Amino acid sequence: MKVFVYYNLHKHTWSIKALEGANKGKVIGHRDFVVLVDATPKVSEAGRQRVLKEKRKNVHAGVVGYWQEDQTASMYLNNLSLDPSDITYNPYKYDSFVYTNNTGKWIGSPLVLMNAKASNKVIVMDEV
Repeated sequence: MKVFVYYNLHKHTWSIKALEGANKGKVIGHRDFVVLVDATPKVSEAGRQRVLKEKRKNVHAGVVGYWQEDQTASMYLNNLSLDPSDITYNPYKYDSFVYTNNTGKWIGSPLVLMNAKASNKVIVMDEV
């Protein structure tokens, strides 16, 4: 199922919003760990400008992809021979998601692991 995932500041976990199906537009779950396939970043420039103007956070950025609901971190992490990259987004510093190692903008990946309990880490796997 195609979803939009963002960090929920009130629940301190990831919120998952359906982008298709009967629950389209609704939050369908909260998870500490989320696996997305064919992931791309999404940032609303209007929402970002609202943050800059009001100095108050709002939901305007997240990751779109296909949710692998039944997958676990260990299933992916134990079978990887790649070096993952972390990404971040800060509306006060950037207009898009960027790699934390300063190698530029993140434009999407075949596989993304999102871990709310590891300092809100979003780990990008550039190959599957």
